[in-house]
Amino acid sequence: MEKKRLLVDMDHVMADITTNYIRYYKQATGILVQREDLMGKPEDAAFPQPQLIHEFLFTPGFFRTAPVMEGSQHVMKILNQVYDVSIVSAAMEFPQSLREKYDWLAEHFPFITWQQIILCGSKKWISGDYMIDDHFKNLNYFNGERILFTATHNSHIHKQGYTRVNNWNEVRQLLVKEEVHSI
Repeated sequence: MEKKRLLVDMDHVMADITTNYIRYYKQATGILVQREDLMGKPEDAAFPQPQLIHEFLFTPGFFRTAPVMEGSQHVMKILNQVYDVSIVSAAMEFPQSLREKYDWLAEHFPFITWQQIILCGSKKWISGDYMIDDHFKNLNYFNGERILFTATHNSHIHKQGYTRVNNWNEVRQLLVKEEVHSI
């Protein structure tokens, strides 16, 4: 039987970009912004000096040093056995992120091969059975089941046609119907 195709975003899904924003913002300004204060606000408007957030995206090392989302490594290892998994990241807007994202995946998800990584400009050309992403702009074009991963910037938005998951345990509950033993 052919495996179903699962597409997984990186930023705010596998990689904790919000924590990196907070860390970089504190280093740049001395101000510690609390995650709770970011809830329901667009990423570039949530911080007192929003232009810094945009600058971080072009700062060498920003994507490479992002923490791993809790539970993602274990669940992705299981999903990689059950599904035809591809990591899909719209990385072309920030060209230095291409190498950083590849190296980050190699370090934290060594079971994901280079053939499973799609670093692209727009996700509207991507197709599959399931897509996990934190942005509606990426899911809106998707023709399969749309799974919205909760992030600070989307926590207040509720739309029909999307299945929301808040963490990787919920991803596993949604997508893994049988226990996988050979991990």
